[in-house]
Amino acid sequence: MKKDLRIIFMGTPDFAVQSLKILVENKYNIVGVITAPDKPAGRGQKLSESAVKKYAIAQKLKVLQPTNLKAEGFVSELKELNANLQIVVAFRMLPEVVWNMPELGTFNLHASLLPQYRGAAPINWAIMNGEKETGVTTFFLQHKIDTGDIIDQEKVSINENETAGELHDRLMDVGSKLVLKTVQNIESDLISTQAQNDTQILKEAFKIFKPDCKIDWTKSIDDIHNLVRGLSPYPTAWTEFKNKETNEIISCKIYRTEKQIENHNFSIGTILQSKNELQIAVNGGFIKILELHLAGKKRMKTAALLNGFDFNNYSIV
Repeated sequence: MKKDLRIIFMGTPDFAVQSLKILVENKYNIVGVITAPDKPAGRGQKLSESAVKKYAIAQKLKVLQPTNLKAEGFVSELKELNANLQIVVAFRMLPEVVWNMPELGTFNLHASLLPQYRGAAPINWAIMNGEKETGVTTFFLQHKIDTGDIIDQEKVSINENETAGELHDRLMDVGSKLVLKTVQNIESDLISTQAQNDTQILKEAFKIFKPDCKIDWTKSIDDIHNLVRGLSPYPTAWTEFKNKETNEIISCKIYRTEKQIENHNFSIGTILQSKNELQIAVNGGFIKILELHLAGKKRMKTAALLNGFDFNNYSIV
């Protein structure tokens, strides 16, 4: 006999919307949606609603936006919703009083094959580390972040030139289907869980900061290419160019590159410019820059920038 589910969904960005949407479309009873408070954004600092809030309101779902997840008022509001299952997709770390509340537990969707890549940026780090495969995992929450018993997983191959943004969109779709499958199995009492295997060597998915994004041109051609695509479109790999005459330094974000593997005698970091192409000499060949955002200009294809900008008078900082 199927369980009568009363679901609370917790999430904030676009990645979470697809999972909420698939549950709504399959007629599940979403008794509440928890998302981040509205934040000032843009030049006018106008309050901006999360992607999850916008979708939830459009579907006439009850929305809560707590600033403090341990606050008595929020916890009592949560209890009043009388949910028996909570689902978390791209949200904050929950206190035990919240995740331990529903009878059927709280499960999370994580964008990696746990226990690998626990942490804030699993999609970025999988690409930056040159992985050929990743995936999505549903697991029950426990005290320590991303360590709970695994419910289900789905593997996804990573293409050689795929960016974090492109992989994000694929995992968002695959993940939403895994959320639905997990809910269906909980509803039908068909789930079995397994503890995460912590005896293997684990790779972490630490939060990424700006210094982590600066390109080290002395690294291998694979490392540089993987860094660029692993940080594209956000938070974005960057480098600096120095004008040989004025010593002016300009910052440049790089969104897409291509590897050209060959032996050469150029010094590492040498800039090579032709009419339509910009290449940097590195260990193992050349990194061809295909798309970039030079400070003071807009993001564009390199060929378009080279119509009006000359890198021959610049060096890599």
